Amino acid sequence: MKLSKARINCFSQPGCLMQFLPETVHSPSKCFLPCFRGCCIMSSCSAGNLFWSNLTLGEQLTCCSAVWPVIALLGEVCNGFGRIGRLVLRACLQKGIKVTAINDPFIDLQYMVYMFKYDSTHGRYDGDVHAEDGKLVVGNNVISVYQCMKPAEIPWGEAGAQYVVESTGVFLSIEKASAHLQGGAKRVVVSAPSPDAPMFVMGVNEDKYDPSSMTIVSNASCTTNCLAPLAKVIHDNFGIEEALMTTVHAYTATQKTVDGPSAKAWRDGRGAHQNIIPASTGAAKAVGKVIPELNGKLTGMAFRVPVADVSVVDLTCRLSRPASYAEIKEAVKKAAHGPMKGILGYTEDAVVSSDFVGDAHSSIFDAGAGISLNDNFVKLISWYDNEFGYSNRVADLLLYMHSKE
Repeated sequence: MKLSKARINCFSQPGCLMQFLPETVHSPSKCFLPCFRGCCIMSSCSAGNLFWSNLTLGEQLTCCSAVWPVIALLGEVCNGFGRIGRLVLRACLQKGIKVTAINDPFIDLQYMVYMFKYDSTHGRYDGDVHAEDGKLVVGNNVISVYQCMKPAEIPWGEAGAQYVVESTGVFLSIEKASAHLQGGAKRVVVSAPSPDAPMFVMGVNEDKYDPSSMTIVSNASCTTNCLAPLAKVIHDNFGIEEALMTTVHAYTATQKTVDGPSAKAWRDGRGAHQNIIPASTGAAKAVGKVIPELNGKLTGMAFRVPVADVSVVDLTCRLSRPASYAEIKEAVKKAAHGPMKGILGYTEDAVVSSDFVGDAHSSIFDAGAGISLNDNFVKLISWYDNEFGYSNRVADLLLYMHSKE
């Protein structure tokens, strides 16, 4: 039986380009692909597929697999080998994914070694990283390094690629992302919100993915990945009449270290480490795309704050059915330990943002931080590592899509 070897092409900020190719033999008794800090994902033999199809998502994420993916990185013209690209690499390597190639036109090999080895937020990479014979070596992974300028120039077909994750932040529409298909790719996952591609959030609506008609899809944003699982649990259990979201968001590479020009939104040009900056976000409205029943019932805004990583969602909602705060906590806890295990977390500890650096969940509900005005009006709080949590979901969506081939 065939096992899917994955070739995952990482782009730069914010994300990566991923692909899968069939190769070695799968033995259902050899389950070894760790995921979500020790869990495993996906089975690719016929017996495994039958077993897989009868599991909830949470159970799938704790299953085992014999998938050995391969990753290649493609750098975007401006951002190069950026934040999310490097963290997707880390996440994939933690899951047993083998890396094969990196392409970035502006970062040479020695600088790639340095950038991947050292990270001011997530710490030094725990493993050997060096250059050898013109290649990047990470542990036992020997990675070819290329410097193509355009995604369409990369011969995905010759490389045996099937899936590409488009993470430049430029090719967001179906038309633009389809450029990857010219090189032989079969499917594209956009690691950002797309204006017209079907949008998926793991744990919420991935079951709507249709491989027969969808070649370009979106993994939404990090904030949508935090908000949507929580909104789904609340809406499924109590109903949401209307809601407002605020994300208190870590600064990102698009902001300024000191005041500078920002023609699109003047406040965005103010020093990121000096200010709390109100900003727009489409994350809340995007929830309506993945949970159609909430379309038009939810909107929101952001505050960019002087922290390097980890953000928090404040969801204030009016419920359709009365519920005490204790009942809400119990519903979220049940989902976090059940069907959304690995996606939605739950804590009653007195935590702060730095406690979630490196957390692979999409959303971690803070039971002690929320409040209730009455049984119909509540404020709910959920944390997320906007870098590492999202990087894990990019890989997981690809694995899920592959399981449906």
